[in-house]
Amino acid sequence: MHRYDYTFLKNSIPGNIVGLTEIIADLRSKEDFRKLQYSDTFEKLRQKAIIESVKGSNAIEGIVTTDLRIKDIVDGAEPKTHDEMEISGYKDALNLIHTNHNNMDIDEEIVFSLHRMLLAQTNPRQAGVYKKTNNFILEIAPDGSRSVRFKPVPAKRVSNDMEQLLLAYYDARQDEEISSLLLIPCFVLDFLCIHPFIDGNGRVSRLLTVLLLYLSGYDIVRYISYEGQINKYKDSYYAALRTSSELWHENENDYVPFIINFLQVLYKCFKDLDDSFTDISLKKAKKSERVESILMEAIVPISKQDIIEKVPDISVKTIELVLSKMMKEQKIKKIGTFKDARYMRNR
Repeated sequence: MHRYDYTFLKNSIPGNIVGLTEIIADLRSKEDFRKLQYSDTFEKLRQKAIIESVKGSNAIEGIVTTDLRIKDIVDGAEPKTHDEMEISGYKDALNLIHTNHNNMDIDEEIVFSLHRMLLAQTNPRQAGVYKKTNNFILEIAPDGSRSVRFKPVPAKRVSNDMEQLLLAYYDARQDEEISSLLLIPCFVLDFLCIHPFIDGNGRVSRLLTVLLLYLSGYDIVRYISYEGQINKYKDSYYAALRTSSELWHENENDYVPFIINFLQVLYKCFKDLDDSFTDISLKKAKKSERVESILMEAIVPISKQDIIEKVPDISVKTIELVLSKMMKEQKIKKIGTFKDARYMRNR
């Protein structure tokens, strides 16, 4: 039986992970500052993020429809097919989190509620109910043959294991030495290894991730689709999940690969925020002003090539002139040299 214990997060985390959490925390503070200045821009991002989240989380499971239909469903249209009913269920559950997270907590009833909303239209008998029979995570080889990649917790143990998981989470989040940001991926990994439902475990895990980020003070998921980022890099996500779930039943698994993947996806969300913010707010600016704004608004160090890709209509010479001018005025600083050089606003 797996032992749910997150005290290892206090003293055995590699320095690069701690460093990445500090970078993300700094990016969050910059996001908060931007929101005070550009509320209209963030409202546009919020509307876009809902659609991308609903699309991305379902696409990971092979549940798809057209982009136009997803937008219609998000806007309240009645679903017409089985896949659209699944998509509609995710939309409902995600909306609940976005609108009511301040009054929610991670407990068994919330887990049931999210699952119930997911399957209410397609499988109401199993919606919000732990599995009654054992399930397996299968792997399909190129020749079509199937094999068991992972055996989740047996059905008869699910209720007890979910209780232990939640109690371990409650205990860890009260410990000031444990980072809430590192606790999230550990909780989600254990939830996925329990696999408490016959269907919908992956989607529930992503909804719980969004809620956990809100509860930890990270509302980036309101403006950039976390689920969309996972879908974009799902090969890396599943590779980390596979590695971190090995020897899970024997209590010898390594959470670090899944933690790193989680932090990388979250970092990409902040980077995507930066890109989206630039696209929306700088369309009418002069060329030199657009380059300067990209550098001044960037929340991560940015290379010359990054700038070229953001503004392909602006010549390399103009970009270099702006970089040189801003360096002389000490508005930006240069990190690294030659091809690896990046630029960051001076504080």
